[in-house]
Amino acid sequence: MAGPGVERGLLGPREVDRIWERHLLNCAAVAELLEPGERVADIGSGAGLPGMVLAIVRPDLHLVLVEPLLRRSDFLREAVEELGLENVDVIRGRAEDRDVRDQAGERDAVVSRAVASLDKISRWSLPLLRTGGRMLAMKGERAQDEVDEHRRVMIGLGANDVRVVRCGVNYLTPPATVVMARRAEPGRTAGGPTRRTTRRAR
Repeated sequence: MAGPGVERGLLGPREVDRIWERHLLNCAAVAELLEPGERVADIGSGAGLPGMVLAIVRPDLHLVLVEPLLRRSDFLREAVEELGLENVDVIRGRAEDRDVRDQAGERDAVVSRAVASLDKISRWSLPLLRTGGRMLAMKGERAQDEVDEHRRVMIGLGANDVRVVRCGVNYLTPPATVVMARRAEPGRTAGGPTRRTTRRAR
């Protein structure tokens, strides 16, 4: 990733020296939130963060990497082949497109990292989920503020049990911050905690 990723503009040259902790370990920590054998989609996958990392550290998972840009989707396909990852498929397209949803099928979880604001991520992620499936959006220090800002829209889109979760608390400083929300059952009123931060450690 440090070589081809920088050459193709998928990773900034200043990020190379901190790629292990800031990017790889940070993404791997999200595996704490995934159950064995789950079907996961990574939307706006870019350089494969976090989806490619999750596929490596958790070979039991079944990943689809969704990426609209050709140069990035080509990079992902090449990386999947070079790494021999049999649990990963790459879909070129936008998560909100009908054909992408048809190809991906219903997923147990949808992950994303630095893709967009929570209202947009919810609009793209929730339709890809089965009922009860989880949206896992990696965010920064202002995650709770963003939840408070967009909670009403998220609930209107069908999100439930919206909360901020910290992953990797025993080995990351700072821990990875994830906004988690479940897809509510059709016809039921969505909602969730008004303000909650959960710490995850394994």
